Amino acid sequence: MNLNAVAAIYKFEMARTFRTLMQSIISPVISTSLYFVVFGAAIGSRIQEVDGVSYGAFIVPGLIMLTLLQQSLTNAAFGIYFPKFTGTIYELLSAPISPIEIVLGYVGAAATKSIALGLIILATATLFVDLRIEHPLWMILFLVLTAVTFAMFGFIIGIWADGFEKLQIVPLLIVTPLAFLGGSFYSISMLPEFWQDVSLVNPVVYLISGFRWAFYGTSDVSIGVSLAMTLVFLGATLAAVTYIFKTGWRLKS
Repeated sequence: MNLNAVAAIYKFEMARTFRTLMQSIISPVISTSLYFVVFGAAIGSRIQEVDGVSYGAFIVPGLIMLTLLQQSLTNAAFGIYFPKFTGTIYELLSAPISPIEIVLGYVGAAATKSIALGLIILATATLFVDLRIEHPLWMILFLVLTAVTFAMFGFIIGIWADGFEKLQIVPLLIVTPLAFLGGSFYSISMLPEFWQDVSLVNPVVYLISGFRWAFYGTSDVSIGVSLAMTLVFLGATLAAVTYIFKTGWRLKS
């Protein structure tokens, strides 16, 4: 294992975050704050509590997870795609570094940035609502597992994409709608029974439900099922990356 190479990729990607601080950190925090203001004020005045939790506090785990999914995906996808676009990928391909080391560097950096952003949003949320975290270790576990899973998913998208348009397809047309329909702003128990059953097909429901349980001890599905489904998603992305290893890399632009 060439740890120096992994560290070099990781440090470069982290440095890129500070070079684009407005886009990487400030913009997502402002967007999430607007969600608090709009949903907390408009809907919160009509829905006082959900499962014994004030509505403003109830949506915090969903908002953090929504940002985490988007940022993990886009950070990893842009991280590996941009060298393809500029042609600097050939420097990486000619270096004495294996595919697994490339994945560790890019995915590790994307997951780190997303987790840091999630914690910043959590701190920002305390300015708007009173929060409690009943199971902090479980919260960190779900945060890390989700960030790593979607960072690997984003890395795969970055390899697959041959244009900036393809980089946006999955985050905008798939992940964001699933997150909005996955209980970010409501409990699926508030839906009619038929739509509750339909919602359980949405994989993001299990991620948000488990993460919310870590905060308030309440969830739409059991914590065991949420954790199991999260591990299934992680295993699926690992299997996809392994398949890429076996079939050959397609990193060239």
